[in-house]
Amino acid sequence: MPSLKPVRGTQDILPEEHRQYQRVEETALHVAERYGYGEITTPIFEFTDVFARTLGDTSDIVTKEMYTFEDRGGESITLRPEGTAGVARAFISNGLQQNLPLKFFYRGPMFRYERPQKGRRRQFRQVGAELLGVAKPLGDIEIIALAAQILNELGLSGKVKLELNSLGDTASRSVYRDRLVTYLENHRDSLSKESLERLAKNPLRILDSKDEGDQAIVAGAPLLQDSLNDDSREFFNQLKDGLNKLGVAFEHNLKLVRGLDYYCHTAFEFTTEHLGAQSAVLAGGRYDGLIGQMGGPATPGTGWAAGVERLALLLEEKKESKRSIAVIPVGGEAESEALVIAERLRTKGYTVDLAYSGNLKKRMKRANNVNACAAILLGDDELTRNVGTVRDMDSGDQKEVSLESLEDHLADYR
Repeated sequence: MPSLKPVRGTQDILPEEHRQYQRVEETALHVAERYGYGEITTPIFEFTDVFARTLGDTSDIVTKEMYTFEDRGGESITLRPEGTAGVARAFISNGLQQNLPLKFFYRGPMFRYERPQKGRRRQFRQVGAELLGVAKPLGDIEIIALAAQILNELGLSGKVKLELNSLGDTASRSVYRDRLVTYLENHRDSLSKESLERLAKNPLRILDSKDEGDQAIVAGAPLLQDSLNDDSREFFNQLKDGLNKLGVAFEHNLKLVRGLDYYCHTAFEFTTEHLGAQSAVLAGGRYDGLIGQMGGPATPGTGWAAGVERLALLLEEKKESKRSIAVIPVGGEAESEALVIAERLRTKGYTVDLAYSGNLKKRMKRANNVNACAAILLGDDELTRNVGTVRDMDSGDQKEVSLESLEDHLADYR
């Protein structure tokens, strides 16, 4: 019988690694709450149309990467490849337009069928934030400042840089689209098959092509910057001024774009040079047309998402597990009493590891292996005197303590 293995692109997350993911997610949540963002959880799977309509029928995610299946009722269902579409759907489904502006934070697993790489798997975790109902640059400034503060509190400010660009408003993008199509038509014979299909449906998606031939052509393409109208330039200037006032450093990347029509004005990424080719660890932008495209009321929005695994790989300090107190019984009667004492301490908020079996030497070895900070040794003799021996596992000092006063004596180990 072949050995059982996890499906390619998935992994078992063991406790030590889980602590790193937990640190990323909890830091993000706590900072988001300080900015007024409430946590939302949407289903792990949605009707396929939720993603197909929002991500675009020419995107790599829709055409190559989505996990889509037909359920027993004949409905097409997709495991969520990203979080924004689900949040937008929840906004529409729950009739929340009367409550604008709204601030949402989310975290959880996403699924994409792609080649596994460092920090990127087919099942992966994201944290993200969405700000709905704010059309001014102030919304983009806040959402970027939130991301920067999370990265700062994770100790990653020195490992990432913020790249920023303007996508312009609808009018600017229309002008740019025409200029881009004219340029690409002159290189039609050299475009990949996928880009030829996109040329008719959504030419801006060609800017995201991973084909080397396409990339060489795109390198000489017109810049969106040159098609911005006055309103778009003013929006971008206000955004930059706001970030400067907050001390959020950035670089203007003229080639940072988003190919879908509902994106506008702001596009940004926090990138790193510490993860090889996978440089983006957090990315976002403004998507004023998304909710309207999904059939909801026209609602401005801006947000970002970050890969938990990638951020965890950048962490320098490992999050240590909480040190426990080992309860070590020696003798049959002591084992029964140890169970009671362990439970009593747990209800008082202590982390307790109970030594289940073996002689004293083996049980003490386990206490060392789990990095216990203290051990309570219980023998039959101690029980007759209603005491236990408490040993400090770092110094080796020990003393007898009455069982009734254990909680008070162990307060320093909580």
